[in-house]
Amino acid sequence: MKKVVLLLFVGLMALSVKAQDKTAKIEFKTETIDYGKVQRGGDGVRTFEFTNTGDAPLVISNVKSSCGCTIPKKPEAPIAPGETGKIEVKYDTKRPVGPFRKAITVTSNADTPTKVIKIKGELVEGAK
Repeated sequence: MKKVVLLLFVGLMALSVKAQDKTAKIEFKTETIDYGKVQRGGDGVRTFEFTNTGDAPLVISNVKSSCGCTIPKKPEAPIAPGETGKIEVKYDTKRPVGPFRKAITVTSNADTPTKVIKIKGELVEGAK
């Protein structure tokens, strides 16, 4: 009888520990956005879409660009499990013409707390 009670106790403890393992998971629709050819002075805003595929609310605590020419904007509210969110990125298209590649580091409470997403493209002269 003691073994049965002990086995039941251990089983319940394992189950309660497992129930506390809820984590958020971030899954981006795409991790790289290709602007293609963008006219100098043109629209530099793009949006990364993501889904919280975990079972706990996802909190984006920080988004940081690799340079001052790219300004990311994070969602302020937590993203519930199964819901989608957006990170808006604005690249300064008034820079010199030529190719560009920039990285944006996303910090969150997800199972992978740091994720790097990227933008790339080429600024070209054009009538604006």
